[in-house]
Amino acid sequence: MAQWSMGNGSTVRRARGFTTRQHGNLRTWSVVLLLVVGCKGRRSEPDVAQGWTPSRGDIVMGVPSSAVTSSIQAQLTTRPATIPAGRWKNMQQLYATYGNVPLWLEEDGFNQARSKALLRAVVDAGTDALNLDAYPLEELVTTVGAVRNTKQATASQLASADVLLTSVYVALAEDLLIGQVDPKSIEQDWHIAVGHESIDSAVVRSLRDPLLDSAIARMRPRDPEYDELRRSLVTFRGIVAAGGWGLVPAGKALKPRQTDTPRRLAALRERLRIEGFGSSPSVAGSTAGANAYDVGLAGLVADFQARHGIAVDSMLGAETVASLNVTAQYRLAQIAVNLERYRWMPRSFAGRYIIVNVPAFRLEAHDSTGVLDMKVIVGEEFDGKTTPVFADSMETVVFRPFWNITPDIQAQETAPKIAADSKYMESNDLEYFKDGGETRIRQKPGPKNSLGLVKFMFPNKFNIYLHDTPDGALFEKDVRAFSHGCIRLEKPDELAQWALGWEPARVDSAMQQGGDNQSTRLSKKIPVYIVYATAYERDGQLYFGNDLYSRDADLVKAVSSSISPTAGALQSLDALRKLVQE
Repeated sequence: MAQWSMGNGSTVRRARGFTTRQHGNLRTWSVVLLLVVGCKGRRSEPDVAQGWTPSRGDIVMGVPSSAVTSSIQAQLTTRPATIPAGRWKNMQQLYATYGNVPLWLEEDGFNQARSKALLRAVVDAGTDALNLDAYPLEELVTTVGAVRNTKQATASQLASADVLLTSVYVALAEDLLIGQVDPKSIEQDWHIAVGHESIDSAVVRSLRDPLLDSAIARMRPRDPEYDELRRSLVTFRGIVAAGGWGLVPAGKALKPRQTDTPRRLAALRERLRIEGFGSSPSVAGSTAGANAYDVGLAGLVADFQARHGIAVDSMLGAETVASLNVTAQYRLAQIAVNLERYRWMPRSFAGRYIIVNVPAFRLEAHDSTGVLDMKVIVGEEFDGKTTPVFADSMETVVFRPFWNITPDIQAQETAPKIAADSKYMESNDLEYFKDGGETRIRQKPGPKNSLGLVKFMFPNKFNIYLHDTPDGALFEKDVRAFSHGCIRLEKPDELAQWALGWEPARVDSAMQQGGDNQSTRLSKKIPVYIVYATAYERDGQLYFGNDLYSRDADLVKAVSSSISPTAGALQSLDALRKLVQE
C-alpha cells in the first residue's frame, strides 16, 4: 500500500536492525532492512527477462534426471488436500514452464544458493506477521534433511523434496503478494480488488531472478512505510516478550499541575516509558514530585494522545486511560493487521494518485514533484455513514456545485427540519427540483453550500467524493468523523491546483466568481484510494489511528496465530536456521 504514513516529501531511511531476546515461547526475531533513499513510493522492478534457468544435467545425486522429472510429473497429477487448488495450479504452471525438471536440485544435490535463499525467506516470514503454521515447516526440515544426509536417494524422494520446496515457494509468494486473509471473509467493508491475477506471473518472474533472496523480498509491498511497520512489529514483539506493560489505575481526570496518588502516577510514567514516551526506568521511578501531574508528564500524555487517535488536550481522562490500558499484545496484533492490509493493496500505482487514510484523517496527493497533504473529515460511525475502502479514478472537478441531497438524507434529515421550520429552506439556500419525475431537494451553490465551492468526482457505487466545506473550524479537531460518508478537504483549492495544473488565481476565480456548477474534466484520470489503516508510520514514528468503525477486532482474530507462533513452529524454525547455516 502506498503512503499510509501520511508524511511529507522525500526521506532517507537508514538501515537498522531490531532484535528481541528469547522470552517464554518467543524466540529471537530480527530484521535488517535495506537502505531506502529518495522519494517515498514504489521501488522499480529490475529486468530479469534473461536470468536463472534450472539445471539440465543428466544426473541428480546419482539418479537419472529423466527419472526425477517423470516422478515430479506423476506427483503433480494429484493435489494434496493441504494445498489449495489455486496454489496447486500455479505450481503446475511453474513446472510446465521448465518442462517439469527439478527447480531446486542439480547434479550434486540442492542448489545451495537458491534453496537456502528460500529457507531464509521462510525463516524471516515472521517479520511480516505471516502465520508460520501455514507452512509445512516440520516436513521441510525432515525432507530437506533426509535428502542432504542420504547416500543413495531415489527419484521419488528427490521429486518429493523438489515439489515440497516449490509448494513452499508459491505459498510464501502468495502470502507476500496478497496476504493470508481474504478481506471478503471478514467484515472490512473492503472494495479494492486483491491482485490474484498477478500471482502466476510474479511467481515465474521472481523464480527466474538469479538473486532469489532479493526477488522474494520484492514480493512484499514495496513502500518504506511497510518496512517501518515490520520494524515496529519486531519492537513490539520485544515489549510483549518482556511482559508488556501494566495497567494505569482508574481515577479522577487530571489536568496539568493537579495531583494524584504517587502509585497511579508512577504506573502512568512506567506505562508511557515502555512504549517509548519518556525517560529511563530510574528517572521514571523517581519519587521527586511523585504526586504531581506536572507539565512534563502531561506533555508525554499529549504525545501519546497524538499518536493514538485521541483528541490532544494533555488531560488524563477516561478515553486516554482506556487507550493506555490496551494491552501490548493487542497493539502488536494491530501492527500485524495493518501489515496484512498493506498486502491487500495494489503493487503498482500511476505516476499521480491520491490516497486517503480514514483513521488518520489525512489525504495525500502524490506525483513526481512531491506530496501534497492535508487534513480530511470522514464519515460518522453509525447509520450507514461510514466511509468504505475502495478505489476509483477522479475524472472531473466541479466548481460552485449544487448539493443534490440524497433521497435517504432528504427523508431522514432534511424533510423533518423543513416540516418543523417554515423558513428552513430559505435560510439554508435549498430548493426543489425534478429528477426523473421525482421531487428532490438541492442546495444552491454559494458560501452556505455543504459541499463548499468545489468538489472532486470519481464516480463510484458508494456516491463518495471529495469536497470543500463551509465549516472549516472542524479541521481544528483531532478526531474528524462528522460527514455522511463523503470526504471534506482542508485545502480544496490546493487540490484543485494540483489536479488541474492551474495557477492559484485561476482556481480562486472559479471558486469565488465563476459560473455555478461548472465542470472541468481532467486531461488524465487520477487514481483515488480510500484506505483504512489503524497502525501506520509517519515521520519515522508509529501511530495508532482511531479504529472508527471497529474493523480491527475481527481481523485481529484472523491473524492471531501470526502473533505468537506455536512451539512446534518455533522448533522447526530453529531447525531450518541450522539447515541454512550448514
